[in-house]
Amino acid sequence: MPQKILIVEDDISFGQMLQNFFQKNDWHSEVCPTAKDAKAKIKAHNFDVVLSDLRLPDSNGIDLLAEIKSLNSNTPVILMTGYAEVGTAVAAMKRGANDYISKPFTPDEILMVVTQCLQSPLINGVTKKKTGLNTKSLVINKEPILKGIDEKSQKLQEYIQLVAPTNMSVLITGESGTGKEVTAKAIHENSNRNNKNFIAVDCGAIPKELATSEFFGHLKGSFTGAIQDKIGHFEAANGGTLFLDEIGNLSYENQIQLLRAIQERKIKRVGSTEEVAIDVRIISATNEDLQEAVLKNSFREDLYHRLNEFSIEIPPLNERFEDLMLFAEHFLEKANTELNKDIKGFSKEVVGLFQRYNWPGNLRELKNVIKRSVLLSTGNFIELAALPKEVVEQNDNADNTTNVFSKSNYEKERILKALKQTNFNKSKAAELLQITRKTLYNKINHYNLNL
Repeated sequence: MPQKILIVEDDISFGQMLQNFFQKNDWHSEVCPTAKDAKAKIKAHNFDVVLSDLRLPDSNGIDLLAEIKSLNSNTPVILMTGYAEVGTAVAAMKRGANDYISKPFTPDEILMVVTQCLQSPLINGVTKKKTGLNTKSLVINKEPILKGIDEKSQKLQEYIQLVAPTNMSVLITGESGTGKEVTAKAIHENSNRNNKNFIAVDCGAIPKELATSEFFGHLKGSFTGAIQDKIGHFEAANGGTLFLDEIGNLSYENQIQLLRAIQERKIKRVGSTEEVAIDVRIISATNEDLQEAVLKNSFREDLYHRLNEFSIEIPPLNERFEDLMLFAEHFLEKANTELNKDIKGFSKEVVGLFQRYNWPGNLRELKNVIKRSVLLSTGNFIELAALPKEVVEQNDNADNTTNVFSKSNYEKERILKALKQTNFNKSKAAELLQITRKTLYNKINHYNLNL
């Protein structure tokens, strides 16, 4: 019998996309837009999991969480939030949330979070296998990795094949959206650790106060909100690969803890005196200049050298345009599968526009643009009308002026536009730009934006 999930999301189209995704993965899923509707459904039916947005039109996810637990304390609840603030995480844990996940997230990630939630202890009164994985840890299933044909992409593949069989720590650099996690995954899958877990951790999304628990785990009752034992990322990746994305966002204190774990190859869970031996390969990634951070004393030099036994720089998409339509076709195929569509390809006008556009968001932007266009398209091909306004407008502006495009000017304009849209709330602006708040502050300083 299919397991049942209730999705509480006021964004109707996003809620429907989640519903369709879970149904395609053999779940019985229902969607409702308000807390009131959710409570009515929970009273009338039993659900294996409730997945709720944090911000609802008539309430919020934390209050709804408390009401769900009062109705049935065994019902697992996962909160979705675009803010990932410390207060939100702690408040959710205190109220008994089983997990929380930061938007945007991938379909594979949300499916993994929900699946692991059901494998936690004492679900429906039955003790089940405990894995310790959570929203910030993702075991990525093996799938073919698309290889580019551009000269720079070929060089990237050579480096991956060269370093993968070793145990060297690898530091991957490159702009946001270039595919740093995909590269890390390729290294793992071409290594002798490929039969063990690949754990991906977004360091920018981990609150400083929870980082020790996230990395090393904790014992039940070791701090407020620790409602059960939990293994951390290091133990979850034992024997395999731990991928630390946005490593530059870790606080100095957390850097010290990370360095000690890497050096000693041992960790202690919060609240425990027992040392646990770990065998983990570290791959880290950043879109920041860590050497400059070392000079500014915001990143430890000894940790930098530990992480950077071998470095790989991923070129931006606008430097490997030979790969553009290859990746576009790949993302079209994936979008067709996820959205249950059958779009055949791209019109000549769209291909021309894609080749003129600068793709400041790199592969992530290309993927998002294509997925959105597939959703909006009704014919056999993606036409200009299905593309986002900003993509079309940038090309129009470029055609009317000059083909020379300043990426830095465009990035400054995007930052200023996001800040204005959010009334200069930097946390919300960073979310809109799909970067961390620390990265936003760095870019504001870099461009001397006096705000």
